[in-house]
Order: sequence, then structure tokens, then C-alpha cells
Amino acid sequence: MFSDDTSLPRASNFGNGVHSDPNISANAMSPDVLHEYKMRNSSASPFDSSRVSGEGSPMTMSPWNQTTASSPFTKSPFTPFEDNLPKNGLIGSLIREEGHIYSLASTRDLLYTGSDSKNIRVWKNLKEYTGFKSNSGLVKAIVISGEKLFTGHQDGKIRVWRVSTKDPKVHKRAGTLPTLMDIFKYSVKPKNYVQVRKQKTLWIRHSDAVSCLSLSEDKKLLYSASWDRTLKVWRIETSKCIESIHAHDDAVNSVLASVEGLLYTGAADGTVKVWKKEQSGKIIKHSLVQTLLKQESAVTALAVSASGSIVNCGSSDGLVNFWEQEKQLSHGGVLKGHRLAVLCLAAAGNLTFSGSADKTICVWRREGVIHTCLSVLAGHTGPVKCLAVEEDRERSLRWIVYSGSLDKSVKVWGVSEQAPELTPMSMHSHTPKLITDADSSPSDGSYSSSSRPGKDRRH
Repeated sequence: MFSDDTSLPRASNFGNGVHSDPNISANAMSPDVLHEYKMRNSSASPFDSSRVSGEGSPMTMSPWNQTTASSPFTKSPFTPFEDNLPKNGLIGSLIREEGHIYSLASTRDLLYTGSDSKNIRVWKNLKEYTGFKSNSGLVKAIVISGEKLFTGHQDGKIRVWRVSTKDPKVHKRAGTLPTLMDIFKYSVKPKNYVQVRKQKTLWIRHSDAVSCLSLSEDKKLLYSASWDRTLKVWRIETSKCIESIHAHDDAVNSVLASVEGLLYTGAADGTVKVWKKEQSGKIIKHSLVQTLLKQESAVTALAVSASGSIVNCGSSDGLVNFWEQEKQLSHGGVLKGHRLAVLCLAAAGNLTFSGSADKTICVWRREGVIHTCLSVLAGHTGPVKCLAVEEDRERSLRWIVYSGSLDKSVKVWGVSEQAPELTPMSMHSHTPKLITDADSSPSDGSYSSSSRPGKDRRH
């Protein structure tokens, strides 16, 4: 039913970093843990050396992980609304009852969706365009670079796809990172092995799930991060791993490249780190320049404004911290809009979007030092796992937002930066709180949530 291998338009400006399946705990979506989230007691669990990739997925014991009576290949047609849409609202839903949606990537014409069904679907004009099979289980991340598509998987591999020149609907697998040739080449030298938990593995390979991918600003480097706690840097032109960094003390859930060679990582150890690319000739290295956050709750998602001036961080406690760039990054405040864990973030224009395990998406608008919640987008029946945003080419100051959920659907929203703020009446009991300034922040720009009262902090 699927082709082995379509014309990829150039990558969207907002599709470089995809953050999927935060590693909160083995049973992160179980009823017991959901109850803990409701009590705002979510935290980063200690790294379990006995955990295998499959156990780390939030869907392992999920109440949404149910089979349905309908065929997995039953298509649900796109259902449009009236032409006189509200400024912020649902445009339609894309449903292909075959797997929970873990990753999204959008271009000017196409939307790619990855799920735990092994299939990668391609949508065009809100209709299914084509699809191809990865044969490798859950697709946790997708990024696009020119005519290449990179996918990160639960098995620790990165797969590379290329569009067929004869048929734009056909995607052919162009390789795997690391390549078989490099694995063979590096495996003969003992110095190329590193200790990961209780076993040794090649430093060019991820030994656990690839949780996230991001492209450098010039699209020449691919960054991959994993539950094995490492960050790896790949040169796209040669398909070679040029650097591996032990970045965190627990699973890395998010990586995001920004302007001026800056790179951000967030992990289940509760930290957000800033890395700087340094290049001498052909040698590229990344050094740690700042730790923005230290907290008990797992960091689950990151988003950076196009200018790099605002950095947002979502956590398992339902909060979104943000930092502002002046001479250096300094903590700007906390956005409180979700009852449960924040699972994904996206930024576009003056807007920030936060998707949550509470099944909603908060739309935040920044004006000067003030963040205002414009809308709470509700409609999913499962946790919102991933977001992608692209500019509406027909209306100015308006964005098309794609949200993927564990309810097996993708919803398409139209969001305007000019939409009026929600009133407490229209937001009902789900009124997001607004904080414009941090209570106090260290001079180095870092922030520790231990300053919040009533929480025991881990040292």
C-alpha cells in the first residue's frame, strides 16, 4: 500500500526543531501519574540504568493506548468549518486511525506526520498525499533539509529519506546515521568505544531512543539528542558524526539550534543548557557556555524565537519558563496556563504555542515584556505531543498551527496575532496566569525553581 520511497519543498522556517515523546517516566501517562500531574508534583525521575527504550515511552501504560474497532486504514475526511472563521479556531482535523502522533514537520505545501505505527504520512492541502514505511517502530522526530528528510527513531537510529525525481509521491531511503561503512570503520579500534550504562558502544551511535532532531541555521549540521544522555553532531554533506557530547545526567528530551551558532538542550535532569559552536578550519566543536535552568521537574520541550532573543522551556510541572536576550540570556518569567505537563512548544512571530498533557494548546502573545494568553485551543481527546507552525500565505499576521496528539489525530488551527485576549469568562476555570517578570534571578541568567515555596528540591 505504501511506496518504497516525494518532491520535498524547502524546509519551513519553523520546522527545524521537533520535540517529541519527553522521557518523564516509564508510566508517564498512566492514571496514577496523571493524578500526580494534577497535583503539580511532576518531576524528573532518576535515570534508571535498567530501562530500555520501549519502557521510556509515555504511551507504554497510557489510557489512550487503546485499539479501536475501526480498521487502521479507514480514512476520515477533512471536515472544514464555515468560511467566516473566528480569528483563532479549528480549521479541520486529519485522522488516520493507525497510531499515536509523536512528530510533525511542515513545509510550504506538505505536512509530515510520524507515529508509533511505523508509517510516515504526508498530507497536502489537508488531504492525504502519500505515505511510506520506516520498518523501525516509533518515529519520534522529523526534520527537513532541502530534498532530504531525517527521522529519529525509538531504536536509536536516524534514517535519511530522499524524494524520487521521477515521482514526487515516492520517498526512497537514502541511508542511516551512522552509516554501515562508518560503523565498520570505527568498530575495529577499541578507542572508539565508550561506556554507556553497563555496556560499551561506539561513540558515533546512539544507544537509546533518538528523542529529538534539529538543523543548524545554515542547514549544514544535523543535531540529534537521545535518552542515552548524549548530543551528537552530524555533517549533512558527508553523513558523518563529527562530535558526541555527554550533555546531561538524564535523558535529553529536546535540542534546538538557533542563530549565531547557539544550541539549546533540555533534559529529564531538569536543566536547560546553552552550547556555542566553535569552528577552526574544518574542525567543529561545541562548548557549554551557560546553564539556564536547574529544577526537579523534567524539561520536556524548547522553543526559540526566530531572532534568538527569546528562549522558552516547557516542563513536566505544566510551566513554561522564558529567557530574554540582551547582553546575555536572563530569566524573564513563568507562564502558567496548563494543569498537566507541557509536552511541546513552538514559536512564530510574536507568538508562542504550548501543547500539554491536559489536551490543550495555549497561545501566548508577547508585547514588550508582557505575555498575554490569546487563546486556549481545545479539541484533542488525548495529550498534545507535537506542534508545527507555518505562515498563512493568504492572511497577514496569521499562522497555521498543526498539533499532533496521542488521540491519533492532527488538528489544524488558524491563529492570528491580532486576536483579542481571552477574558476569564471565556476561559472558564482554565484561566492561564500571567507573570511578566521573575521574582529574582541570578546575575548569570540562570534560574532555579527551588525558589518556589512549598516544594522539596533535590540536590
